[in-house]
Amino acid sequence: MAIESTLSIIKPDGVQNGHIGHVISHFETSGITIRAMKMVRLTTEQAEGFYAEHKERGFFRELIDFMTSGPVVLMMLEGEDVIAKNRVLMGDTDPATAAADTLRKLYAESKGRNTVHGSDKPASAVRELHYFFSECFEIV
Repeated sequence: MAIESTLSIIKPDGVQNGHIGHVISHFETSGITIRAMKMVRLTTEQAEGFYAEHKERGFFRELIDFMTSGPVVLMMLEGEDVIAKNRVLMGDTDPATAAADTLRKLYAESKGRNTVHGSDKPASAVRELHYFFSECFEIV
């Protein structure tokens, strides 16, 4: 399998609730490399640009308000089949239906405050990584 890269975000609830180290530990023990990481507080414009594909959905404004409510940790993850591997580690969007020992089952508060974001497919990973990390790295 080829090495690929993906974006992971520890959302404001994960940061506020002290789960940064827990999330990172899950990545490291799963053989995922963290190639870059930074903590930022997204502006409204950054959040709206990042989530533009959801602009017409009813939850858009609530999502933007949430994602700008506190700092987030942005990470470029790298490894074999890392997009799929990260999706499994995160678990279902809704922590009530997420598998045991997934990040969302362990740390999420609700479907809307679900601790982590991860790219869902290669095209999304490239777009999302360029959005936050293009100035620093060649994306695999």
